[in-house]
Amino acid sequence: MSECSIILTTYPDKASARKIAKLLVEKRLAACVQLFPIESVYSWKNEICEEKETMLFIKSRTELFGEISAAIKENHYHKVPEIVRVPIADGLPDYLKWIGECVES
Repeated sequence: MSECSIILTTYPDKASARKIAKLLVEKRLAACVQLFPIESVYSWKNEICEEKETMLFIKSRTELFGEISAAIKENHYHKVPEIVRVPIADGLPDYLKWIGECVES
């Protein structure tokens, strides 16, 4: 069974988030992408910024992180997008197997 991860990123709205989610699943880079409406407060260039965004939880194999990051950067509105990989330390074996089967080898 391949090592799996969840990759996190944000987009400014649901439409653009759904577009990258579909792209990742269609290209078999992700088994599943979940979209969540969130509010972010962050520092950028010495200013406090607040905005509504859509957060994506991208489930994939760890080895595909580079390709997923490249796809996000090519289709993102921020100069420095949030792209964070969180390893899945444990999970239902059948679910982790399903992730591995859904994405390319």
